[in-house]
Amino acid sequence: MRTFFKRYWSLIREYLEALVIIIPLAFLIRSFGYGLYRVPTGSMEPTMLVGERFFADKFTPLFSKPKRGDIITFNDPTYHYSKNPLVYSVQRYIWGPSNLTKRIIGIPGDHVQGTIEHGKPAVYVNGKKVEEPYVNPYPLIPTSLDREVWRTYDPSVSYPEQPFYHMNQRRIEEVRKWYDRRGRVAIRNPHTPLPEGQGSDIFDVTLQDNQYWVMGDNRLGSSDSRDWGVLDGDHIHGKILYRLWSIDSDSNWWILDILFHPIEVWKKFRWGRSFQSVKQTSF
Repeated sequence: MRTFFKRYWSLIREYLEALVIIIPLAFLIRSFGYGLYRVPTGSMEPTMLVGERFFADKFTPLFSKPKRGDIITFNDPTYHYSKNPLVYSVQRYIWGPSNLTKRIIGIPGDHVQGTIEHGKPAVYVNGKKVEEPYVNPYPLIPTSLDREVWRTYDPSVSYPEQPFYHMNQRRIEEVRKWYDRRGRVAIRNPHTPLPEGQGSDIFDVTLQDNQYWVMGDNRLGSSDSRDWGVLDGDHIHGKILYRLWSIDSDSNWWILDILFHPIEVWKKFRWGRSFQSVKQTSF
């Protein structure tokens, strides 16, 4: 054993030195530079779809405040964070609550109001109605009985040709019948008020220092400030800049799909939505 270490010590030392440098450097870049994010829910449809991977700038938000219209990523504001500074740092930068993604509607000092006009939700910022071209214009339909999942659906095309998610017509019809038997509506039409129990489209808040009002583009399928209130700016850690690739899968480890389903997985890629910059909207 001693002979082994003596013979390979120089090589071992090089690897150790590299690790001592690379690991802290990777941590700093990952925490304060740039990040990669997977979309876990449909709250930002159709701007961001489940399964898409995004590149985010974590450096700029350290020195400049987010703006209205920015798509940001942040730590779960409903999580009970530790009051211990060391533990809090670990929760925020290393192993914390899941990352959420929404669009900023109001910034510190703004007076943000939500109301219903002619049966449709409307948002006002500082007394001016906000035009929101990014809000999901498509209806949502339930796609699963195992858990309540609603997905964006384009009624102008057939199920096999859906542009956002693969939909099995037989399965969808079974889910719809299940809803019908229970007297529940199996469709959520766009630009209609939130379903009961998901927050409220009626709100009136004046944002204080370091407070933000955020909402998902998929208004009928998003838990956001309408549900849990204002967002503390300390939770914000990135601005979404670029879509790397898009795959119709909610798996955390999409690489496993390639290993175990090397042919089928390529059919899940949405090639037309890959390698694109994310358009920000200012207002």
